[in-house]
Parts: sequence; structure tokens; C-alpha cells
Amino acid sequence: MKILFISLGCDKNLADTEEMLDLLRQRGYDFTDDENECEIVVVNTCCFIGDAKEESINTLLEMAELKKSGRVRALVAAGCLAQRYHREILTEIPEVDAIVGTSSRNRIADAVERALAGRKAVFVQDPDAPCEYYTDRVLTTGGHYAYLKIAEGCGKRCSYCVIPQIRGNYRSVPMEILLEQANILARKGVKELILVAQETTLYGLDRYGEKSLPLLLHELAQIPGICWIRILYCYPEEITEELIQTIKKEPKVCHYLDIPIQHASDRILRRMGRHTTQSQLRELIDRLREEIPDICLRTTLITGFPGETQEDHEKLVDFVNEMEFDRLGVFPYSQEEGTAAAEMPDQIPEEQKEVWRQEIMELQQEIAFAKAEDTVGQVLTVMIEGKVADEEVYVARTYRDAPGVDGFLFVHTDATLMTGDLAQVQVTGSNAYDLIGEIWQEEEKDESTQ
Repeated sequence: MKILFISLGCDKNLADTEEMLDLLRQRGYDFTDDENECEIVVVNTCCFIGDAKEESINTLLEMAELKKSGRVRALVAAGCLAQRYHREILTEIPEVDAIVGTSSRNRIADAVERALAGRKAVFVQDPDAPCEYYTDRVLTTGGHYAYLKIAEGCGKRCSYCVIPQIRGNYRSVPMEILLEQANILARKGVKELILVAQETTLYGLDRYGEKSLPLLLHELAQIPGICWIRILYCYPEEITEELIQTIKKEPKVCHYLDIPIQHASDRILRRMGRHTTQSQLRELIDRLREEIPDICLRTTLITGFPGETQEDHEKLVDFVNEMEFDRLGVFPYSQEEGTAAAEMPDQIPEEQKEVWRQEIMELQQEIAFAKAEDTVGQVLTVMIEGKVADEEVYVARTYRDAPGVDGFLFVHTDATLMTGDLAQVQVTGSNAYDLIGEIWQEEEKDESTQ
């Protein structure tokens, strides 16, 4: 019996999906990506912002039509939207047979079996319920890189965010579990581990009484076969000198850091419930670049937060212009019910949010294009992602490029390369956000000149 499993939202959701796929595989189910072949559909939903919520609802409605047609026997909603709106889903989309909340992923196979038996199943519990940890999964990323989710939930309570209500408080995964997961991934051929959580920098504080991300990085770096370790979602106020030095000194840890700052106006940062000021952000960025000159910094911003003024926006624009982030994403503020920000006065019109977002993105485009041009001539280690059909061109990523969110380096070569291979490439040109290069071969020295 074949299952079509649709994973929406973030990479943390994808890590959950891969665990659920393995639990279903153990029960004997097969998988397909063809909706014409499947008898069961599972949708792992997201509801972090309005667009994600809309995508999840529309996907469930589309799959409900398959159920009505008789081609699908069971429809299961899992993940964040299912956790938060399980009652509404069952009422408004009666074709959904089963609900699996964020802290009940271990019941996914039970939910499918009950749905096939014609019984409604709702597995939703308190998001702070104890987690069950698994060491194996079905990889969906191609096999050469994998996301390692090191913690569940978040305790920051930013005024715009619903994650603590959906995922619960911050709970670190035991280090021995993570190391076992990583060793299994390495034996499967994974070469790049991408550490994710709602916040990675607090790893271990709840479980071991101290921030343990540097120790975890050191232990992961000892695993044979792992070549790159990438860190995402680091809250700026939690980045310690120990972490900076670990990134600097551990050869396998990519000189890449994702630091979501959200804004640069102190007034808006306070309203957001953030724990940094613009001066502290400047100090951190300067420190990172001083210690690790080739570090690639990614950030995300929110435009149109309640009460934001043109003056606040201009402070953000000036900050982006001065800091010259290597990678940057901007999202219009999403008014999420149940959050403090949703009840704030002076909500900003959608049109204004978009105008401000576009202005920052145009500025960042200039910065990013200039940085890409500055890379020409450099020799970089890249990871091969695949080959362009009918051309002697491979698609690759550098240490500066996280999958799914950053750019590519297109390698022109007649050599035979495989996905996951590491190669030395000299950058010969740039095209917008992407780079162009050739396999680099160190010139042999003329012995007569030595």
C-alpha cells in the first residue's frame, strides 16, 4: 500500500517527515510521489506565518478532492497546523481521517491504520509532552546532506511568534542520540550535516546546565565521512566567544552562520520581544568578521511590524547597507492570532509592508551581486549537487551556500563527478546570485626556478 507524503514548511519539519517516513516503512508501507498511484496521503503541515498556513490548507483541500474521487482511502494531517487547528480541520475538511500533532509523531503509523479501518483518529497532546527520539530515518535530501534537528520548541516568546504554542518550550535532544543519528547518516553517505532547531545556540542549556553547542560540534567533527557541518538559526544574543572559536578552529565546521536579527531599530526590537540592540548586533558582527574573516553571514528581517514608522524602516535600511550581509531574506510581518503582536495597535497595511520589503531586497540585491563579483578568482571547495542535462556543467554549492535558500556555483568541466563529491573550483565569473567556475588544478612548479 503506497503513501504519498507531502512535507511543507521548514527544514525542521522535513526532519520530522523523515522520521515519520521511517516509522511507516517499518510497518511495511511503500512510498510514491505520484498522486495517481497512492492510496494514502499524509500532509506534514506548517502554520508559522499566514502564507504557510494558506499553503497547508490549500494542500489539504486538494488532497481532500482525491479522497472524494475514491482514489485515496485515507488522508492524514500532521505537523504544526494539525497541532494548532485540529478541531477546525476535522470540522471544515471532513475528508481528513486522522490528525497527528507535533508531539505525537510516534503515532503516525497508528493514525494511518485507524484511518484505513474507517475510524477517525486524533493524536494531539500538550506540545511540551516528552519527546520520543529515533536514530534512523528515510532521507529525502538526496543522501549527501541531511538536517540534524538538535532541539524541539522555543522559550524566547517573541511577540510575533506562535512556535512556543505549537512546539512547546525548548528541549534539547540528548547528545548521545544526536551522535548516533549522525553516525548512521554518515554510514549512509551523508557528507554535510546541517544543524537546525528553532534556536541552535541554546543547545544543552536545559539538559546539561550550560550551552553545549561547541561540544556537540567538536564531537560531530570526529565522525568519519562527515566533511561539512553547517549551523542555522543562531540567536545573536546567545552566540558566545567559545562558539566563535569553535567555528574558527574546527576544520569541518563551515564558516557560515545564520543569525536571524529581524530588525535594527531598537524600538521595534523591544516591541518584538527581542533581546539585542543595534549596537550589540554591530559588535557581534564586527567580532565574527574579525575572528573569521571569510565567514558568510545570513540573516532574516521582518518589515511592517505593528507601530513601525518610516524612521524605523530607514534605520533598518541604513543598517543593511552598512553591514553588507552575505545572504539576507525579508518577510512582511504576518499577524498571527494568539500572539501579543497581533493585538498591538497601529497594524501596518499590507501594501506598506511590501513596499518596505521590496526596498530592502533591492538594496540587498546590489550587495549580493557585488559580493559575487568579488569572489571571481578565488579557489573554493564545492559540493556537487547534480549535473545540467545534456551539458558538461555541474551544479554545486560552496560553504557559503545552504541548500534551498542560497545560490549555486555552476562548474564547467568534462570530468565525471558524482552528487556529493567535493571538488576544488576556481571561480571564473558570476551571474546575479550564482557563481561560475572551472575545476582547479594547481600548476606544477618549474623545478628550474626553485
